[in-house]
Amino acid sequence: MTFYVENETDTEFAFPAEAVVGQVMEEILSRESCPYEAQVNVLLTDNEGIRTYNRTYRGMDRPTDVLSFPNLDFDSPADFSMLEEHAADYFDMESGELLLGDIIISVDKVMEQAESYGHSQKREFAFLVAHSMLHLCGYDHMEEEEAAVMEEKQRAALSRIGITRD
Repeated sequence: MTFYVENETDTEFAFPAEAVVGQVMEEILSRESCPYEAQVNVLLTDNEGIRTYNRTYRGMDRPTDVLSFPNLDFDSPADFSMLEEHAADYFDMESGELLLGDIIISVDKVMEQAESYGHSQKREFAFLVAHSMLHLCGYDHMEEEEAAVMEEKQRAALSRIGITRD
């Protein structure tokens, strides 16, 4: 498992962001039974930076908390069975790792939402990573049922690694 975290802000959290990314990524991939070593890129930016990405890629001219850019086209969430047929598209040919995609997180939103929801910045950050990792694994929340599935998976993963709302 490889992940790259780039922080283009001056913000430093009171917790080790890279370690949290690794914990959450490992837990989600394990829970989703990913049979491959995987690679994810994470960019930490501010509200203006994520607003630019949101406007460019989604046509929404406003900041958001997290953006997910999956590299895979799943037939159904976390169905990794079809990937080897398209190895050149989905795997890093040097490392052999599955290229899951990219995550962009607004550090400003992490701080704002942690305060608003009354939990730690670490919990908010971990939640956004878990949420985005599920998107990279093919999950969505456009329908009420899909949202319920994602919410339960996020809760269970964070609970398992000991990052709760408390």
